[in-house]
Amino acid sequence: MTSESKTWRHRAGRIALPVVTALMFILFTGFIDGNPGVGTDQWMTRPGHLIANAMPGLMLASLLLTLTRRTWLSFGIAFLAQGVVFAISAIKVKNLGTPLLPADFGLIGQLSNGGLSLLSGYLPRQAGPYLAIGALIAMVVLLVRFEPPVFARHTYGRRIVATFALGALFVTLFAGTPGWAKIYNGQRLGMMPWSPSENAGYNGVVSNLMQFHLQASRNKPKDDPKAALQLIGDNDAALREHMARAAEHTRQRPDIVIIQSESFFDPSAVNGYDEDLAPNLHRLTQEGSGGGLHVPTFGGGTIRTEFEVLTGLSLRYFGNMRYPYLDLHNQVVPSMVRALRSHGYETVALHGHNPNFWNRPAAFKAIGFDRFVSRTGFPADAKNDGTYMADSAMTDEIMAQLPDAGPSRLVFAISIEAHGPYDGSDNTNVAERDAIPVPAGVEGKDKLEWQNYVYHMHHADAELGRLADLLAKRERPTILLFYGDHLPALTNTYNHAGFRDGQSFDTQMVPWVLIDAHGDGPPPVHGDMASWMLPGLVLERAGIHDDAYFALTQVLGSQLASLTRSPDANAAPEDAGTKQTDAAMGNVALLRLTNKLDPLLARYALPDAGIDVARQPGGAERNAESGAGQ
Repeated sequence: MTSESKTWRHRAGRIALPVVTALMFILFTGFIDGNPGVGTDQWMTRPGHLIANAMPGLMLASLLLTLTRRTWLSFGIAFLAQGVVFAISAIKVKNLGTPLLPADFGLIGQLSNGGLSLLSGYLPRQAGPYLAIGALIAMVVLLVRFEPPVFARHTYGRRIVATFALGALFVTLFAGTPGWAKIYNGQRLGMMPWSPSENAGYNGVVSNLMQFHLQASRNKPKDDPKAALQLIGDNDAALREHMARAAEHTRQRPDIVIIQSESFFDPSAVNGYDEDLAPNLHRLTQEGSGGGLHVPTFGGGTIRTEFEVLTGLSLRYFGNMRYPYLDLHNQVVPSMVRALRSHGYETVALHGHNPNFWNRPAAFKAIGFDRFVSRTGFPADAKNDGTYMADSAMTDEIMAQLPDAGPSRLVFAISIEAHGPYDGSDNTNVAERDAIPVPAGVEGKDKLEWQNYVYHMHHADAELGRLADLLAKRERPTILLFYGDHLPALTNTYNHAGFRDGQSFDTQMVPWVLIDAHGDGPPPVHGDMASWMLPGLVLERAGIHDDAYFALTQVLGSQLASLTRSPDANAAPEDAGTKQTDAAMGNVALLRLTNKLDPLLARYALPDAGIDVARQPGGAERNAESGAGQ
C-alpha cells in the first residue's frame, strides 16, 4: 500500500504542477495585459475572457512542455514571449492610440530593410524594462540547467502524439479556421470591430488579435460586376459631362512634382494655438488650389496614404489590406504613374531613407515608376536634420531630377525629416526648437515632443515655399502638389488640448495644396478631398483626361471623401444613398485593382473617341503598361 500510495502521489504531483502553473499563467496574463476587461480582478465574473486571452500562450507552453518535459521552463518561455507581445502593443498604444493588430506582424520582415533602425526609436529609453527582460532570460537559462523533468523519458511516444496534436492546433489557429470562432466569436466574448482599442480593453490584447485575425480570414471582399456596372450607368451622363468639360482645357504637358510630407498638418487646428507656423502653406493655398485632405491612417502607416494617392484606390474597399505594399502581390497595379507613362512621362520616385522599408522597390515597380532614388542615390553630403534626412536636401534633389529638355517628368518625393519619435535632440538647433510655443498646459515630455515636431514641420513649410519659388523660375511649366500623409502621433497633447472642430484626433484632416507654377492650367479649386481623389485632380490639371476611372473619382468624390478615415477610427455616418454608392464604388475599386474594370468603362462611360488624348504608339504604350525599364 505504501508503494502504491507513493506512486499515486507522484503521479498526482506531476499532473498538479502543470495544472496549477496553467492557472497562475492565466492570472498573470491578465495582470501584465493591463486591460481592465481581463484583469486578475475579473476572474470570478469573466473567467472565460481571461482563459481566451491566455489560450494561445497556454498552447505554446503545453507544446514546449511536451518537448522539454519541464513545467517552469515551458511556461516561463511562453510567458516571456507573451510579455513581448504585450509590451509591443503597449508601445503602439502609447504612440498611435491603437493596439497591436494581426497585420502588424507583417512588419517583422521589414526589420532587416531599415525597419529596425526606424522602429527602435520608439523603444523605452529607461534601463528598467531591459533589466527585467534580462532577469527573465537568466531565469530561463537556470531552469534549463536545474529544473528536473516532470515526465519520464519512456513517455516519448505519447509526447510525440501530443506534440503533433498541439502543432496541428497552432496551424488551424494561424490559418483562422472557423472552429476557433466558437471561442473568440463576438457572441461569446463580445466584439467591437469598429474600435480595436475599445475591443482590446474589453477582451485583452491576445483575444483582440485573434478576433481581428478570424474576422479578416472570413471577410475577404469579392467584386460584383453587376453592382459596378449599375453605378457606372447611373453616373454615365455626369461622367461624360465631366470628362468633356475637362478636355476643354488644353496645355503644354507640364512637369509634375508631388511632395508627400511626413506627418505634416497645420498646428493651428489645435485648440488655443494661434501661431502661424505654416505661412507658405497658407499663402500658396490662397494663390492656388487647396483644402483639407481625408487620409486613411493616423500617426503612422505612411504607405496607406501613399498607395491611395498613387493609385486612386480607396483602401476602405480592401478591408484586409492594412499595409498595401506588404499585402499586395499584383505585378501590375493601375495607377496615376502608369497613366502618365502612357502619355510619354518619365516617372521618378525619391525617398531619402532605406529603399527596402515598406517593400517599396517591388511596390513601385508594380505601380509603374521608371526609377526609384533612395538614400544612397542622394549626394554624399546630403545633410540630416534631426534623425533623418533634411527636407532641404530633398528639395535640392527634386530640382536636380527635373530636366530642362526632353520628355515631361513626374517626380514623386517622400520626405522623412519630420518622422517620429519626437523625444530626441540629435542634429537639432536646440535654441530654435525651444523657442517654439506649446498649447496651454502641455508640459514635460509632451512639450518636448510638440516642439520637436513643430521644429521639423516648420522646415517642411519653408521648403514648400522655396520649392514653389524655384519651380516658378523654370522655363518649363510645372505642377506642384503638396500634402501631409497623416497627423503626427502626439496623442497626449491632442487629448489634453483638443481640436477646434471638436472632433477626435484620428478623424482630423491634413492639408493639401496644388500650385500651377506658370498659372496656365484650369482655374484653382478649393475644398476638402480624400487622398484617393488627388491623382484624378493632378491628371486633369496636367491636361490628361482620358481615364474614366480617375474621372469617376472626381464625380463621386464629394459624396464619399469624408468616409476615408484611419482604420482604427470610428466609421463616419452614412445615409442610405451614400451607403449604396459607397458599396457600389467598392466593387468598382475591386475590379480596377484586378484590371477588370476597363471594359465596363469603355462601353458605358467614356465620351466620344474624339475627346480621347492620343497615347504613345505601339511598343511605347505596351512598355508603359508592363512597367518596362525598371
